[in-house]
Amino acid sequence: MPRAAAARSRQSDRTKRAHVHPNHADVTAAAERISGYIRPVVLARADSDTVPVAGDVWFALEHMQHTGSFKARGAANFVLAQQERGRLPKVGITLASGGNAGVAGAWAARLAGSTATVFLPDATPAVKLARLQALGAQVLCGGARYADAAAECERYAAASGALRSHAYDDPYIAAGAGTLLDEIAAQLPELDTVLVAVGGGGLLTGITVSANHHGIRVVAVEPENCRAFNAALAAGAPVDVDVDSIAADSLGARRITPMALTAAAEGDVRSVLVTDKQISAARQTLWDCRRLAVEHGAATAFAGLLSGAYVPAPGERVAVIVCGANTDPIDLVAR
Repeated sequence: MPRAAAARSRQSDRTKRAHVHPNHADVTAAAERISGYIRPVVLARADSDTVPVAGDVWFALEHMQHTGSFKARGAANFVLAQQERGRLPKVGITLASGGNAGVAGAWAARLAGSTATVFLPDATPAVKLARLQALGAQVLCGGARYADAAAECERYAAASGALRSHAYDDPYIAAGAGTLLDEIAAQLPELDTVLVAVGGGGLLTGITVSANHHGIRVVAVEPENCRAFNAALAAGAPVDVDVDSIAADSLGARRITPMALTAAAEGDVRSVLVTDKQISAARQTLWDCRRLAVEHGAATAFAGLLSGAYVPAPGERVAVIVCGANTDPIDLVAR
């Protein structure tokens, strides 16, 4: 098949799959596929110095994952699944990313003996750019916004024949992310609630699919000015939102995926919003009390708890996902 035709075929297949809602069987398959490649999540019980609430609170330390974020799970599932299907081209994969998905994609491509070309928005933090370069990715400027980087990535995929991946809007990516909650639930019997930060919806989709299977409530936490999921719930469909937050480099999607709304409609999902000030306070608390240096997006779920946006009932067993650590810790001042 000519390269252009092969690229169109891959793009058509990706477009069809991007609108497929993953189920728990997909999460189970992802767990089997990525077993041995990813690090099992580590859980740490919170104490009253860190979390002054009545519930039984645990931190899921996914920032200790390969590549420094949960994104490694979905990226590995995507790349290995494409390799199994014989659809991983010699030119490798390409994706647009605010940083973490690109790092994970580059890492996953290396697992399969392949390469990654990553398009970044101009404002991508230097620490994430450095990690991409260390993994041997080809890094290209994608413009001022994520949407600009995504458009450049689409053009590159069509011209080069590279396999177009996505930072969050893909069932393989979401199913891989869902393996995280399966691991948490296995370690925490009778888990009631999980708090998760939300950007474009890949992590939310996977977590919610798994949570629905286990009968666990999901609390979706977003910055006030990066509220794609919250706005979609109000509108009844994905809508574009303005993005302006200290956590925008990882949670700054302008529109939630339809997958996330579908998963949320099938379970117990609550949406709460937090301010940038509350996110900063949560991030500083994780450093002061637990010496966890995480990015603002990773502190957002905890901000939902620390700020009182979500208040557990007495004895409620809660897991807070700490999802990423690709940050410059210079602004974390010991106190």
